Amino acid sequence: MAYIFVGLGNPGEEYENTRHNTGRSLLAVFGKSVGAEWKEDKKLNAFVAKVKIRKIPVTLILPNTFMNKSGNCLKQIIGSQKAAEKLMVIYDDLDLPFGTSKISFNKSSGGHKGLESVIKGIKTEKFARIRVGISPTTGTGKIRKPQGEEAVTKIILGKYKSEEILQLKKLSKKIEKALETFVSDGLEKAMTNFN
Repeated sequence: MAYIFVGLGNPGEEYENTRHNTGRSLLAVFGKSVGAEWKEDKKLNAFVAKVKIRKIPVTLILPNTFMNKSGNCLKQIIGSQKAAEKLMVIYDDLDLPFGTSKISFNKSSGGHKGLESVIKGIKTEKFARIRVGISPTTGTGKIRKPQGEEAVTKIILGKYKSEEILQLKKLSKKIEKALETFVSDGLEKAMTNFN
């Protein structure tokens, strides 16, 4: 069973460079770095690329469904706990400050609709994920999490500013290394080295 990396987001140009598409964007950047050739898989309703990391097969997936239906394509390919252990989901997280990331395993969705859909689709929380912070911070670096539905929507569907895109590029290098470590040395090593 190959490793599977999934980048969560919404399809369509209007969502490009929005905070809610961070997972999708970062996996696309990773794909570029490993020479991925994306093909549309109509059955999965996703863009799929098969690559190798240190000779180990990895399938990259960008669902073509909206965020809250992200799990639909995964339930077709992850049918066991063993398969779920080789899954890594990358997504935006309001509980972390922008420019940071954290690798987690076996946690609840924390209210994230995309992650909720994945958990429902594969019927387990026992999989790895890279949470990428999108919340604004104060001048001292403290998190300023938006309060209320309107404020949350404004943040998650807001576009990144050019200086934030530069910061994300830096973060993408760290995430790239974390993904490679996950495949070559396992989840614990990836968590130790990159959290």
